[in-house]
Amino acid sequence: MDLCVTPAVDLARMLRSRELSARELLTAFLDRIDRLNPEINAIVTLAPEQALAAAAAADDAAVGGARLGPLHGLPIAIKDLAETAGLRTTFGSPIFAANVPVRDAAHVANLRRAGAIVLGKTNTPEFGAGSQTFNPIFGATRNPYDRALTPGGSSGGAAAAVAAGLLPFADGSDLAASVRNPAAFCNLVGLRTTPGLVPDDLFNPLSVVGPSPVHRPTPPYCWPGCAARTRGCRSPGRTGPRTSSTCARPTCEGCGSHGRRTWATWRSSPRSPPCWTGRVRPWRIWAARSSKTRPS
Repeated sequence: MDLCVTPAVDLARMLRSRELSARELLTAFLDRIDRLNPEINAIVTLAPEQALAAAAAADDAAVGGARLGPLHGLPIAIKDLAETAGLRTTFGSPIFAANVPVRDAAHVANLRRAGAIVLGKTNTPEFGAGSQTFNPIFGATRNPYDRALTPGGSSGGAAAAVAAGLLPFADGSDLAASVRNPAAFCNLVGLRTTPGLVPDDLFNPLSVVGPSPVHRPTPPYCWPGCAARTRGCRSPGRTGPRTSSTCARPTCEGCGSHGRRTWATWRSSPRSPPCWTGRVRPWRIWAARSSKTRPS
């Protein structure tokens, strides 16, 4: 079995049943990245040592009988617009070429809590502003089906990485089709999520975080099911819901309510929009497999 072209749901099942270890899976993807990424330039920052340490911890947790998250052991590279603790985040701009955040973005923290292993960052245009993927630091990302073509943008690095089998799934951000455009260019499926479904720290309050490229049968839980379960406020600059000391349910940082949209609060505090809340049901998105094969 070629692990790098196995659907993420099958990989997740094998990891939970211990048919496959997180270290074996990560090593397979790192080998493929070494072979294909220099031409495609989809993953622009790679942290194999950190990822291998996280994979070893995931395997130890599985052996110890710990409760495993829905994304246990699955490797992912984060779009270079989202902060990752201890891992360079440039936003595609020379201004931040040496920027190493000390904290994770909200959805990255959720991905880690769900068991995903962050192995690097995917390319993006400078500050995500563009429908093609290139920037002054890392250059252009190429379409894995034809190196002379673009993978689109701004989540082009994520789409190219999944299309080439460098990752089982990826994250992306979408303001004006930045998830959907590159997914279409790379023969994948991208989804613009409902605003507020996934907490984020994006520049623009109209932007959302969503599953950038997915293959069938990759149901929604292989995107951050952890993030999809949260309720709370999608206020600009917020890092997602917090939990009060008296109630276990997430509390909106903008208005303090438990999952209620409060227009009175919105009127009194214009900087904090109404809560985008409610029970989040599992997504029912299933993508039909294309007749095309993955690049090799």
